[in-house]
Amino acid sequence: MPLAQAPRLILQPLAVAAGLLLAGVAQAQSLQELYDAARGYDATFLATRASADAAAARAAQAEALLRPTLGLQATGTQSRTEPPSTGAVNSTTLTAGLQGKYSVYNAANGPTIDKARRGYAAAQADFEAAEQDLIVRLSTAYFDVLAAKDTLTTSRANKAAISEQLASAKRNFEVGTATITDTREAQARYDLAVAQELAADNDLRVKRVTLDQFVGRVGVEPKGLAQPVALPALPSDNVDTWVATGDDQHPAIRKARLGLEVAQFDTQIARAGEKPTLDASATLGGQNLHSSLSGGQAISAGVGTTKSASIGLTFTYPIYTGGLTQNRIKETLVLEEKARNDLDFARRSVAEATRRAFFGVQSLKAQVNAYEAAEASTKLALEATQLGYKVGVRVNLDVLNAQTQLYTTQRDLAKARYDVVVNSLKLRQASGQLRAEDLGAINALLAK
Repeated sequence: MPLAQAPRLILQPLAVAAGLLLAGVAQAQSLQELYDAARGYDATFLATRASADAAAARAAQAEALLRPTLGLQATGTQSRTEPPSTGAVNSTTLTAGLQGKYSVYNAANGPTIDKARRGYAAAQADFEAAEQDLIVRLSTAYFDVLAAKDTLTTSRANKAAISEQLASAKRNFEVGTATITDTREAQARYDLAVAQELAADNDLRVKRVTLDQFVGRVGVEPKGLAQPVALPALPSDNVDTWVATGDDQHPAIRKARLGLEVAQFDTQIARAGEKPTLDASATLGGQNLHSSLSGGQAISAGVGTTKSASIGLTFTYPIYTGGLTQNRIKETLVLEEKARNDLDFARRSVAEATRRAFFGVQSLKAQVNAYEAAEASTKLALEATQLGYKVGVRVNLDVLNAQTQLYTTQRDLAKARYDVVVNSLKLRQASGQLRAEDLGAINALLAK
């Protein structure tokens, strides 16, 4: 139907929507812009990044087991002695020295360092998962605002259309071409539309608050989808491909696999408790003794400065630990089995979540196609009902129902489109493929 001939009932909501869009274009922000801001503000994401940095420091601490240690020690002592044969003797002793130690052999050092490295890798997996979670949470909030705006727009358009129908019913009743029933039906539907508009307006306010808290700003305005809407295509339409990718890349699986390796290193560390250790140590020091004695007495008392140096090896072999080592080994073996089960659970959970997300996206795409067909049909149905009402073969309630059906379909179509975009990101998250670069494809769908 040409635009010039479109019913005023349809043109009015389009004009309202266009006005709202033009009003917000100047300050509208893309999903990528908000994501860049959220990376520096979202507390959950920043906490996970701090944990990853702490894990890096712990790994560096473990590396110190392979290096020698060196320390400086100094002491000072003041003493007074009063022997019976002579007067009181005052003496001052100053001692200083360097002490070094190096672990020549300790079976626990190697697995301890490897365990710390795996801990850092697990923290990196957590950080990657937090990054993916931030993308999904922000995208959900972003498109929730757009969906709430569409709901408010269609609610207002529906109210405006019902208002016109109410005015028409009143005029027809006044001239005697319609009954009071038409007026009352239109009034009841109008009152309901007002309530729906108020609810939609409040829902939009709440959704805006949720989006604002991601970036610490007030009044964030997201860009809408460009028209005509072109939904993103999936890289693969085979669910098994998505599941296989998730088993290799998903952060939860990587973390569980690293957890199994950490448990195995714990067993090695526990077994090291049955093995000997060998440490090398060296000292270099000096002592200065100053006394009130003089002459031969001072010499015999060792007054003066003495130097000393020593080097040695310390060999330790555990003979009996009261059952501590053996029971620690039993504990770590059981924890190894637990870690294997955790890995199996992570794999199954990722596979299940990936399949659910894949079929969810497929279903939503089918819904979008169905809603697009329904939108075209309901527009034609509304036009036919309006014409039938004018010639007297349709009643006012039929027009009201047709109007409501059209705006409900348009609202559901917009929501389904947003759900396709968000759930496409969730599918990538479920399979471990979601990256910040994927937001570029979403930005390409937004209005410029």
